[in-house]
Formats: sequence, C-alpha cells, structure tokens
Amino acid sequence: MSSVAGRSLRLRRRRLLPGGKGQPKVVALGGGRGLSASLTALRRITGDLTAVVTVADDGGSSGRLRAELDVLPPGDLRKALAALCGDDDWGQTWSRVVQHRFGGEGQLNGHAVGNLLIVALWEQLGDHVAALDLVGKLLGAHGRVLPMSAVPLQLQAQVRGHDPALPEEESTVVGQATVALTPGEVREVRLVPSDPPAVPEAVAAVLDADWVVVGPGSWFSSVIPHLLVPELRQALVETRARRVLSLNLAPQPGETAGFSPQRHLEVLARHAPKLAFDVVLADQDAVPDQQSLREAAERLGGTVELARVAAQDGTPRHDPERLAAAYDRIFRMHGRIGPWR
Repeated sequence: MSSVAGRSLRLRRRRLLPGGKGQPKVVALGGGRGLSASLTALRRITGDLTAVVTVADDGGSSGRLRAELDVLPPGDLRKALAALCGDDDWGQTWSRVVQHRFGGEGQLNGHAVGNLLIVALWEQLGDHVAALDLVGKLLGAHGRVLPMSAVPLQLQAQVRGHDPALPEEESTVVGQATVALTPGEVREVRLVPSDPPAVPEAVAAVLDADWVVVGPGSWFSSVIPHLLVPELRQALVETRARRVLSLNLAPQPGETAGFSPQRHLEVLARHAPKLAFDVVLADQDAVPDQQSLREAAERLGGTVELARVAAQDGTPRHDPERLAAAYDRIFRMHGRIGPWR
C-alpha cells in the first residue's frame, strides 16, 4: 500500500471508534481463513461488525468435538473471534491463546484451546449466542460472531471424477472436509438437513446492515453454504444493505481447481439465483480476463472493483491493510451519501 493510502486509512480508523457515529454496520459471511482475512481488514475501518459463520465443518478438532458431544463445530467460530482481536497486547495474546493447539499423544492432541472454551460455555449457558458473546467480551473482540444456524449441518456435494479412476462418473461426496479436498469437479452442494433454521440474530444483523460482505473463502464449503439456509438466503435477498462479493486470490486446490474468477460467480448464482451483488472485489493481478469478469458481475447486478489486496510476499493470502483500504474505498464510493446512521 502507498504511504498516502496508508495514512488516509489510519486517519479514517481514528474517526471510526467503536460505538461512534459515522461508521457503517457491516456483516461478513463465510468461514475459515477467508472470513478471518475479511474480518481482520474490516475491524480496521468499522466498529460495528458482525461475522456470520458456517457450521458444517466435520474435520480436525471441530469434527471430534461434534461427534463426541453433538455440538456445533466451533473451529470457524474460534477463528473469527481470533481475527476480531485487537492489535494491542491484550488482543494479540488472547488471539494466540485461543488458536493454540495442544501437542503430545493424549486425547487433547490437536484440540484448540478456543474450541474447548467455546464448547464449555455452550454447555454452561445452554445458549450459542450468549456463549460466543461472552468469549468475545473476554477477548476484547472488535465485533460479534454468530453461527449461521443453531444445528450442526452436513455438507453434501455432487462431484464428477471424485474417483480419479472414473473421471466422468458423478457421485455424492459427504462432509465438508472431504468436499474441500476432492480431486474432482464439484457440480453442486447442499445441506443436510435441507432447510436448517437460521440463527435469528444472524438474520436480524443482515436485515439491519449497511453493507454485507460475502467471501472470500472456500467457495463450496464456506461461502455457498450460507446461501443454502432458507431464512438467511431470504434475508440476503431482502436486505436494503449493499452487498460485496469478495473473490479469492487463486483457485483452491480440490474444490475450485481450474476455476476462473467469473466461474466463481456463475456457480454462486446457480445456488442462489435471486441474489444480487452491488460490487465484486477482486485482486487485479488475479484476473486475467477482466472483461469476462465484468460481464459476469453485471449478470449479478453489480460492478467490478479491482485492487491489489494480496500480500506482497507473493503468497496467496490477503494483506489486511490493503484489503481494509479496498473495503474502505468501496464503502465510500458506493455507499450512501452523507454520514452513516
């Protein structure tokens, strides 16, 4: 980021203090590293931020806790809370603590501290939202974290060529962890149960937002699942908020291998044909065919904003300051005229 852009963002951040006027209400949807990247950027430009997180994970520590205790998978919720921690000593210390994984060879091996803390509070309070709010208060999180549904969900996908020996055969692949790593072509995903209830606070946040940000993240296993929860999908269609679709920096090995940026838009539209977007944000160095992307964005009702949002070390990850500057510019250029409510 240029020194001028960085100075402008720092000045704007000082104006947007938590609870202050002049800042947008932002809701970000996703899961895993993609949502964490978005939240780390967004907390730099607004103090009114809510994360709505997928709950279909069935791998690792989350999968073990889900199977043993019949609870929501806490992993993506933990990552979102860690991303909302501040840059001060308190925030960074707690971010490291909740992300810490136990080693050794015992039953705690591989479990993250934050996963255990979240599940313990769920059992103590009997309320998913109240428990996550309490963890957020402990961490000093710059925003709120909500699950998209209050029931654990199973992800199923129709995949062509899941078995490399049968490249033309289509089969049903079960489980988020398996879908994310399939060597085949994901054609469609669905949730089980097919009509899960949305968390009411998540629906309310979307309807009350000024901006809704969808993505980046694993397209079929973290982004599209939000569009398969009927009440949440309807809220996304009906909200008066402006909507941003934030694209990944590169196709994900497995579920989106070989996908162009515009193909990401096309498969999302197949799963939620009534959902429109105002802006599609993409890294300018990750779009070889800008015209095709603009045409795909127009079919969703939006325009394309290109910016350098990737880390400068060449790795396929977002730079928080660059991404924050891109969101800030979009909110100012495409938002309502005058101060935020």
